[in-house]
Amino acid sequence: MKNESLITDYKSFLDNGKTERECVSALISWAEKAGFRNVYECASLKAGDKVYVQKMNKAIALFVLGSESIEKGMNILGAHIDSPRLDVKQNPIYEKDFLVYLNTHYYGGIKKYQWVTLPLAIHGVVCKKDGSVVNVCVGESEEDPVFCISDILPHLAQKQMKETASDFIPGESLDLILGSSAPSKDDDEKSEGKKDKITAKKAILTILKEKYGIEEADFGSAELEIVPAGKARDLGFDRSLILGYGQDDRSCAYTSARALIESKAGSRTNCCLCVDKEEIGSVGATGMGSHFFENALAEVIARLPEGYSELSLRRCLAACNMLSSDVNAAYDPMNGDLFDRANASFLNGGIVFNKYTGSRGKSGASDANPEFIARLRDLLDKAEVKYQMAELGKVDQGGGGTIAYLAAKYGMNVLDAGVSVLSMHAPWEITAKDDIEQAYKAYKAFLTLSAV
Repeated sequence: MKNESLITDYKSFLDNGKTERECVSALISWAEKAGFRNVYECASLKAGDKVYVQKMNKAIALFVLGSESIEKGMNILGAHIDSPRLDVKQNPIYEKDFLVYLNTHYYGGIKKYQWVTLPLAIHGVVCKKDGSVVNVCVGESEEDPVFCISDILPHLAQKQMKETASDFIPGESLDLILGSSAPSKDDDEKSEGKKDKITAKKAILTILKEKYGIEEADFGSAELEIVPAGKARDLGFDRSLILGYGQDDRSCAYTSARALIESKAGSRTNCCLCVDKEEIGSVGATGMGSHFFENALAEVIARLPEGYSELSLRRCLAACNMLSSDVNAAYDPMNGDLFDRANASFLNGGIVFNKYTGSRGKSGASDANPEFIARLRDLLDKAEVKYQMAELGKVDQGGGGTIAYLAAKYGMNVLDAGVSVLSMHAPWEITAKDDIEQAYKAYKAFLTLSAV
């Protein structure tokens, strides 16, 4: 590794950005230290200015304004900052036979069985009726308790072991243990129903009230996410790999944002876009399927000397070049039959270009133009950046999607380009340090790309 400080900062970003809100908060702090300003605090903008627009604390767009007319387009690095996890339901706390549970609903494509018997943490916010917001992060400090989802012991799991992997852990069983109480000596239906069940849950609610000022009804306006507890770590005796939660897609979000924030204004305007909800279809007000990006760009254009027009916005969007900074599945030697090895991406192989994502017959793909790819190949070769061309598994095995097709609808050039990830969507994912560095170098080089 040539850039250990990059890796150290990246692991810190993973540790402190386990939710979308935490990522946006970190990016704003980082950007403001580098001279970026909230666009709504700017009456006018000019070449060289650096601004950001955030939405609901869960999506952000950062801009470095170039000297050329905005109608000539931008270079965009677009990533997502949501990751598979468990979300807390709105009426979540219940007691069952002397154990107190937190009811959850899984988010994104997970293997449910991977989430049991792990130390888990609770991150998020509780919004109260008086307008105050309680920030919650429990399970990350050594002094904190952690939480866990229990599983059946092997001695009693004969039936469970015969079920399919998608079924043997039902989604409704992914509930966290929050606390416990002891059965009374005269344990009967009457005492259990009127004393023990109430006492244990009340004890947990009392703790929440004393420590956070949270009432049970406040969960109705909470956004709490369950994530693996613990820090990202070096993996392997040679320390060449990283084991961490949320590397899909925060490995690309971090390197994209860093490349943009460290970039200098040139002739072309540059942008880094970090959005939410990709793992569930890019929906909602903070997903790429919303109007967040074009609204953010409109706010920038409105403050430029030439002023806003719908035509200027549309011309800009159509003239953009974009790397959809999203990860690709790393070749897994233990399951090599799932991959077309000649068209697979490998750990330590450099940033991955994926011409089309989607599934099977390219369903849901944007399919990048070869002319655009050729320009990028030339650019990265001159910058001595290591890259590889790949697909996500064999044609009939499945596939995946990114935000690329949603950006391509504007008529811009878009190509998926990101980091290889082993054990993608698992609670703990694996990347290679060298790939993180190569992605960062690739994104920095891309921001120098000129208009066609």
